Amino acid sequence: MATARTARRMFELLEPICLVTFFADECNEELAALGHRTYWDGYFASRAAPLGRVAAQVVHAAFYSFADGEAARHIPSAWETIPPEASVAARERGSAASIRRILGDDLARSPGLVRAADLTTKAATSAPTEGRVMYAGMRTLPVPADPVARLWHSATMLREHRGDGHVAALVCHRIGGTGSHVLSALEMGIHPPESFGRIHHLPKKRLAEVMGGLRERGLVDADGRFTDAGRETKRRIEELTDELATPPYDALSPAELDELVAELEPITAKLVASGSR
Repeated sequence: MATARTARRMFELLEPICLVTFFADECNEELAALGHRTYWDGYFASRAAPLGRVAAQVVHAAFYSFADGEAARHIPSAWETIPPEASVAARERGSAASIRRILGDDLARSPGLVRAADLTTKAATSAPTEGRVMYAGMRTLPVPADPVARLWHSATMLREHRGDGHVAALVCHRIGGTGSHVLSALEMGIHPPESFGRIHHLPKKRLAEVMGGLRERGLVDADGRFTDAGRETKRRIEELTDELATPPYDALSPAELDELVAELEPITAKLVASGSR
């Protein structure tokens, strides 16, 4: 069976592939060309689309990390004139185009990338879907034939699988979406954590409530810094997230896992060097 260490290593290798969707220009340009007015319209519409035309409350629950009301500003309005299927297709086109541009023709067309796409897809299509809402949604989509698009698609499936497990770990430790950003900010050395880019725009009253709750539990101190208990809680959450992310990799033999790591390393290195932009 795959180990938590394997899941962590695969996360490190696959995450830069997924990040082009959010950092590079091509995906946003494709979504804007459809008629999405803002980055966040395109983000919510294309990421939530595999769930079907669900209510904003369902998207909020599945995404977990967004503040109350944020999903409702984009769902369902982002789908009213643009079919969800069109947004999904635009996200795939733009993301694959970014990867091709960053990698260059030699690496994007290499046998190693094809093999990485095949093995990543084998893992991504093999895990149970129970309790994995976002992952299950992605599993309903067709796997692209093009190797670059297939690699991105399967890496994104695995990202959503891991994300579903991370939500479960947060719920288990009674850490809400905004609180999770506070803990991540502190882990990254950001202080005050309320200045973190994912939450700095939230109402000060809401941020004060979240910080107050973390203080009451002894996870942050009076200055808004980690306590030992807070640091340990964050460690346990990440450890459990890794453990819950292992099932897809049980589909690969030890030799296949070693091969996948070897094929992904040069791909990931080039994406990391570019900042996935």
